[in-house]
Amino acid sequence: MLLEAHDLGYRYSGKHPWLLRHVSFSIEPGETVGLVGPSGCGKSTLARLLAGYERPQEGRVTLGGQPLPKSGYRPVQLVFQHPEKAVNPRWTMKRTLGEGGEPDPSLLADLGIEAAWLERWPNELSGGELQRFCVARALGPQTRMLIADEMTTMLDAITQAQIWQAVMERARRQRMGVLVISHEHRLVERLCSRIIELGGDRA
Repeated sequence: MLLEAHDLGYRYSGKHPWLLRHVSFSIEPGETVGLVGPSGCGKSTLARLLAGYERPQEGRVTLGGQPLPKSGYRPVQLVFQHPEKAVNPRWTMKRTLGEGGEPDPSLLADLGIEAAWLERWPNELSGGELQRFCVARALGPQTRMLIADEMTTMLDAITQAQIWQAVMERARRQRMGVLVISHEHRLVERLCSRIIELGGDRA
């Protein structure tokens, strides 16, 4: 297995009810899996647990049978819905891309990133242009797992299609696992080999 969630449990504090409880599933190398569920069920919180941004109160997350690394480059990358919240407004886009290592020119081309954009600041780009950079940064050569949390929900259909085509091609080349979190069931059904519902796996 690549990524495994082992009986995860999470709540905001001891006074709050459990948001997630007894969540277990696995994703294999090269597999694309969908995650669906109603608003407020904990999908985004689960994404943060799987990427190592939050720690569960119960259970554990492993990558290749080992705990997630606590420092250095994250092999599990998370792309959020709102790209403006995921970049440093004081950095040029070239510097932002550098966080993921030396960018692959072919990946930038596949994502439709123009060379002139590299010297721009985040506030000089549209939401779609900015999200292309966030995706490129996440798809570094060391990435083993990509979590896409409503990654293209706010984008137009043409931009969505271009981004997903680039992601799926890169995932195929690198045998990368992909977890697609979306309320758009048609997107999930088109991209994924199986679908997990919080509260039950209907793979």
